[in-house]
Amino acid sequence: MPHTLAALECGALSEWRATILVRETAYLAVEDRQKIDVEMCAETSRLRGLGDARLAAEVKRLAYRLDAQAVVRRARRAESERWVSLRPAPDTMTYLTALLPVKQGVAVYAALKRTADASMDPVRGQGQIMADTLVERVTGVPGAAAVPVGVNITVSDEALLGGGDEPATIADYGPVPAAVARRLISEAVSAEAKVLVRRLYRRCATGALVKAESRSRLFPKGLAELIDLRDQTCRTPYCDAPIRHHDHVVGSMRGGPTTLDNGQGLCERCNYVKETTGWNVAPVPGTDRHTVEFTTPTGTAYRSTAPPLP
Repeated sequence: MPHTLAALECGALSEWRATILVRETAYLAVEDRQKIDVEMCAETSRLRGLGDARLAAEVKRLAYRLDAQAVVRRARRAESERWVSLRPAPDTMTYLTALLPVKQGVAVYAALKRTADASMDPVRGQGQIMADTLVERVTGVPGAAAVPVGVNITVSDEALLGGGDEPATIADYGPVPAAVARRLISEAVSAEAKVLVRRLYRRCATGALVKAESRSRLFPKGLAELIDLRDQTCRTPYCDAPIRHHDHVVGSMRGGPTTLDNGQGLCERCNYVKETTGWNVAPVPGTDRHTVEFTTPTGTAYRSTAPPLP
């Protein structure tokens, strides 16, 4: 991967980010690895603004398109290697770690987060409630009642119905092979789980999300869900944290409208930092996909572009 090496040598790519590129392509044929090397690193501007998780997601998408069968085989092999471990932590604490297939892992996390979000506990924080709920559910100790859990899968109509290989995206996880998405949806239908299909509309040439069919009566909630589907992670350049706040790019106090174009998903920290003295955030008009420019107190400007939909 000569372009990756060159980007590493010139400082455009850190050692860890180069490792991500190698790790996510190691199982591909040499020819496919070379194509990804050219696509990602021939022009170092391609790497600008990408956090580690977004970089890995971009490489995965390219790998799926080049050799979907290899990715499916790798996923099936990985499912057989699931495990749970316990390690000591300081101050009489422990790390309980589980390696799970994406469906189970995302569902477990979503169930814990939903319970925490619905809690009115004034003493415990979100992380504490999630940890307590995990113990209660696993050990059988009576606790909070279970709540419905949703796992959002974004997949193109061709990949869902026509056998296409365009990768899908699972919220809070990232891209997965189309075959895996079809299997997850099929299993949910077979188990008579509630499956809601929502049509999303994108520009074919760029993958930009332009609108969605809303099934919700509460417009703010539907708009927030649409922003989550479009942005996937915090929109601040180089930040891959989960979305916690739905933010007005141009603040509502300055007349910014509550619209998809003026909305963005941010983590809690980045949303607070954005409001401090010296920061300026503005939408960039006329771009193929939703783009926001962040200007720091030093005057340096960074652009963040929403990832393309499948």
